[in-house]
Amino acid sequence: MSQRTVALLFGGKSTEHEISIISARSIARTINSEHYRIVPFYITRDGLWYAGGLAGEILELDLSSIMRTSSREDAEELIRRKILAAGQKPFDFNFTGSGIDVAFIVLHGSYGEDGRIQGFLDTVGIPYTGCGVAASAVAMDKALTKLCAADAGVATAPSITLSEPDYKASPESVHELIVRQFVFPVFVKPASLGSSVGISKVHHAGDLPRALQMAFGHDRKVLVEALVTGSEIEVAVLGNDRPVASVPGEIQPGSDFYDFQDKYIHNSAKTFIPARLPAELLEEVQRNAITVYKALGCRGMSRVDFFVNEATGSIVLNEINTIPGFTDISMYPQLFEASGIPFSGLIDKLLHYALEKPEFTGA
Repeated sequence: MSQRTVALLFGGKSTEHEISIISARSIARTINSEHYRIVPFYITRDGLWYAGGLAGEILELDLSSIMRTSSREDAEELIRRKILAAGQKPFDFNFTGSGIDVAFIVLHGSYGEDGRIQGFLDTVGIPYTGCGVAASAVAMDKALTKLCAADAGVATAPSITLSEPDYKASPESVHELIVRQFVFPVFVKPASLGSSVGISKVHHAGDLPRALQMAFGHDRKVLVEALVTGSEIEVAVLGNDRPVASVPGEIQPGSDFYDFQDKYIHNSAKTFIPARLPAELLEEVQRNAITVYKALGCRGMSRVDFFVNEATGSIVLNEINTIPGFTDISMYPQLFEASGIPFSGLIDKLLHYALEKPEFTGA
């Protein structure tokens, strides 16, 4: 096999910037260097692109340790100093004649997971890992995901969708609507963010204003969602036309719910692979994950998350992530490791599926 050139796209403008760097670092260290040559492209929070030396230096930063022992602000300041010290101009982005065969997208959240970078790569004719434009955009929006899942027969938690203009016009009436329609606690979520950023578990009506203001600080569209009782179960899905599901894994949160701090800073959550469920329920969760994946038109990869109540047998979709984390504690690679596909083999398969796409139609 001849060596292929892989553009590793990481960083980005979302709140998951540092997680993207950590994920990209894991991929760069694990990829089969005999088959692939990595060309790193670092995108700043301001949307500037850097290639070559500085991108490689950013990729080598051990942000996991910094974020655990200090703060995200310190990590951001370290990156800023690197940029200033390099004295390097942003990359003049032009793939023509670059020799790049395929892009590995490791941009979590907005501007990376929502179809925008996918549309750009389609335009310049570079194949890429993961879902296309339409599936990325729909999966990024929790409200639209619910509609697609429900249409395919997969249960979702009862919820209402709020817009920022409507809320600002009459906040008290919105608070009253929520109190009438739900039993507390409820979850308040930005519609289009990942890694549990901006999510609040609200136990009392008096806490709604703070939770809604925080969520609207991240997105103009917000969901208020009923609490679903059950274990948090995650399934990794891989493939294009004939996707396969990993063994399901279980998350036992270390705090009130599985939030950003629990996922990436304190690492206090416990994981169980396979999930502690009967075999028939595990198989049903896998079937539901494939159903959701196909309903949204996903390709390449996604992680599909559910709430499963063993006592009642109910399976309720939580969300789908089309560019899941690839850090050393991320569930997606761990789930396929447990399913017989090691990290390096998983990267090979994702690049294979990226190159397998026949046309760049945005599908």
